[in-house]
Amino acid sequence: MNAHTQRFTMRGAAGALECALDLPHGEPRGLALVAHPHPLYGGTMDNKVTQTLVRAFVALGYVAVRMNFRGVGKSEGVHDAGRGETDDMALLLTHMQQQYPSLPVALAGFSFGTFVQANLQQRLSEQGKPAERLVLVGTAAGKWDVPHVPANTILIHGELDDTIPLADVFDWARPQDLPVVVIPGADHFFHRKLQHIKNFVVEIWHR
Repeated sequence: MNAHTQRFTMRGAAGALECALDLPHGEPRGLALVAHPHPLYGGTMDNKVTQTLVRAFVALGYVAVRMNFRGVGKSEGVHDAGRGETDDMALLLTHMQQQYPSLPVALAGFSFGTFVQANLQQRLSEQGKPAERLVLVGTAAGKWDVPHVPANTILIHGELDDTIPLADVFDWARPQDLPVVVIPGADHFFHRKLQHIKNFVVEIWHR
């Protein structure tokens, strides 16, 4: 992503996982885990939306970390439909909290990554230690059984998304009374609209 990105490998539940770490300027104020889109459709941790989320959190002063899911890049194992990926993300969180034990945690994801992070948040909540906030971009509602999420979750979706129709996201968000930020003219991958994701996350984070 840039010269300051540090690559490392950690042990996941099904083998080695390729990870990347980006540090903010100065003392970090939080830890953000960012999850990439579907591995079977070309999703990697270097996806542009994923990288945009990383940049947003670094701008907010967060340590931002991501991984290639099983079977992507140098990560071992095979795709596990979100179950193993959630396990691996939980292991990454534990690994990072050993290095940054006192920082608040944020979870962010794009597309399939939203399913993983919503499941991780549900797991953390059951353990009594939920993340402070979620950012879900292109939420995989309708395609996956995405759990309910906290009221302060930031939801961003493209108006013209033909992978995950906006109507499906509304149907998922409506019973939870969750606002959805819609980017006019944006497709699923936010082509030429990426700056809106970063700008909105940075702007609304402290509200």
